This record gives sequence, structure tokens and C-alpha cells, in this order.
Amino acid sequence: MLYNAYELQRTMLSGAAAWASVGAELLTNPSLPMGYMGFGPYMASALDVFAHATAPRGKPTFDIESVEVDGTLHAVTESIVLHRPFGNLLRFERAGLPKDAPRLLIAAPMSGHYATLLRGTVARMVESSVVYITDWADAKMVPESEGRFDLDDYIDYLIGFLEFIGPNTHMLAVCQPSVPAFAAAAVMGKHKNPCRPATLTMMGGPIDTREAPTSVNDVAMNQPLSWFKHNVIATVPLSYPGAGREVYPGFLQLAGFMAMNLGNHMMSHYGMFKHLVEGDGESAGATKAFYDEYRSVCDMTADFYLQTVEHVFQKHSLPKGEFVHRGEVIDPGAIRDTALLAVEGEKDDISGIGQTRAALHLAPNLPEAKKRYYLAEKVGHYGIFNGSKWRGRIAPVLEDWMRTHPAVETDKKASKAKA
Repeated sequence: MLYNAYELQRTMLSGAAAWASVGAELLTNPSLPMGYMGFGPYMASALDVFAHATAPRGKPTFDIESVEVDGTLHAVTESIVLHRPFGNLLRFERAGLPKDAPRLLIAAPMSGHYATLLRGTVARMVESSVVYITDWADAKMVPESEGRFDLDDYIDYLIGFLEFIGPNTHMLAVCQPSVPAFAAAAVMGKHKNPCRPATLTMMGGPIDTREAPTSVNDVAMNQPLSWFKHNVIATVPLSYPGAGREVYPGFLQLAGFMAMNLGNHMMSHYGMFKHLVEGDGESAGATKAFYDEYRSVCDMTADFYLQTVEHVFQKHSLPKGEFVHRGEVIDPGAIRDTALLAVEGEKDDISGIGQTRAALHLAPNLPEAKKRYYLAEKVGHYGIFNGSKWRGRIAPVLEDWMRTHPAVETDKKASKAKA
């Protein structure tokens, strides 16, 4: 019933958004005088803001056509190199990259937004690396015949992607996937998998949410797992390919994030309204672009969502040494040569300071020279992986870490032996 009610509301708002858009265009038509006097500009701007806020949205595109390096534009190619039911592996490569350029796998969050939320992350890193990214599917679009998808599967997908790319690939986990990415590195280290990552960078990840818990952590801790099962899990309606699949709907995730900072979002829209009234289309367009991405949401499978709530936020299974993958307890001590970099934002209100840094203490057999912590001052959660501070301050730290640790120790020794 929850999903059906949302679909009904979405249908009605889509019609209202269309009419509001028409009204805004009429009021701003140069041939009509009402747009230049009285309340005309205010009415047009209000209708424009309403139309933008309620318009339906699909999956965005990365649309990275080129990047500028040392004052020169280089074309960027995007391709699907591996197709899986619950997520494709995308590759981005710019023209002019040296043959020995590092390969970087970006593990995108499966948290209600599409991988395009990391567009700025990809655009910056493709300047110096061949970039791969996990393009997770919208669970409502995956038929039930494809089976389930849970935390074990997420870890298996990361391992499979690393094996496809090849040895000495670097991995970057943004936010939520820090936990399964760390687990994947430990599993591959235990089995001495030659494709284990050369480096693993975790940014704003909930490795140990007991450290500086945020309001997000409080929500997960204040309710039993049964509450989440009964209140936020819905069944995909018949109108989608994944009909019958149990999911955590993206619209609920979006509602939660909007509610966390409702005042800021209201002020952003008020600012957009004022820019439109003043005729400042560029400033209004920047706000619209942000919310076009922010409001583009997708569903995640109930299995994955509930296991994440249980093991990451409630039981703290990884830092307690109780995290299990395919029936085997994950041993962080198996990470012996994958260099770890933990990045946190000083103003992060999603993952508190210390939650990601905890990963460095979980790998007792990794030399200290292969561990690094970086605290980005005056940076919030989103700014860790997007924006000017990411491009100018954080990305160079990651690039330097990758250059410093280009390969796992065994491969370095093998290369010296052959030489």
C-alpha cells in the first residue's frame, strides 16, 4: 500500500508540475506584459520552483565529455565493460593518459541515489587515472527471477569487479560501501587473491558508528530491526519489472535526508526563488542542477538494506570482529599489503569524526607506513567527494597515496625478481 500510495501521489504531482511549468513560461513570455509588472515575476518564480520540486525524475547520466588537464581539454570516453543484474561496471578514460596510468575502482554507495551522485569524483580522478565505477541498478527494475542481493553479494560484486580489472587496481569507497569494501579487501587478502587492491581509500564511511554517532546513527539505533521491516520495507508495484520484490524505496531515503536538514533545503529553495525573481538564471540553475541529482533516487533490496542496518549500525559487526561473509568470519588482520587511507570531513553530519579512521586500527598486521588519516577541515559529507575542496585538497591526497603505493608487496617483489 505504501508504494502504491506514493505512485498515486507522484502521478498527481506530475500533472501539477506540468501545469505549473506552463504557467511559469506564460508569465515570463516577453510578448506578455504581466511578467514585467506587479506580482508577475513573483508568481512566475513561485510556479517555476514548484514545478522543479515536483517534476518526476529518472536516472541521470554522467555526461562527462571532457576534462581539462594543464590547460588542455581531453576527451573522455564512457563504456559499460561488465554487465551484472544488480549493477554494471563502467569505465571512464581520457585521451592522452600514459600507458602506466593507475586504475581506480570507485565503489559507489547503494543508499538511494544513483552512482551519478559521484560525477564530480569521477571527473576529477579521470584526469590522472583510468576510472571504473559501480553503477548499481534500481532494485525495482530488476526482476525477481534474478534472485536476491544482500551484503554478501555486494562484497562478491566488488571482488568480481577487481578481478575483472586486474592486479594492482586501487579502490575508493565513498560513504556506505566503506564497510563492504574493507571486507572485500580482507577476504581477498586472506585468500592471497592476486587482484586484491593495491590501496583502499575510505571516505566518510561508517566503519565504526560507535565513534561520534550522528543523527543518522541514532535513527538506526533507536528502533529494533523489526520496526524497519514493518515500517520502511515495501513491495514493488506491478507496473515495474521488479514487481513483487521487497525493497527499501528511494523516496523514503530521500524524505529522510530532506527531513534531516529541512531548514537548509527550504532556504535553498527560497534562494532559488529570489534568484529567479531577480532574473539571475545562472545562480538559480546551479541550485536546480544540485536538486536534479539529489532528488533522483532509486530503490535498494530489502535484504541489503536490513543487513546494513543490523550489522553496520546496530551490531557493529565489523569492528567487533563478528562480520561474516559466506559463512566465514572476516579477519581484518588478513589485510597485510593493501595500503589504507581514511578521509573524513570536519563538518560531516552523516559519518562522524572517527568512524572512518577506525578502519586503520582494525588492520593490526598492516605496517604503519601503509596507513594514513586525512581530516578535511571545514568540509561536510557531500564536500568530501564533490566540489572545489574535493578537487583541490582531497583528490591530490588520494593521487599521492596511489603513487606511493602502486602495487601490493608480493607483486613488487616479483617484479624485482624478474628484473
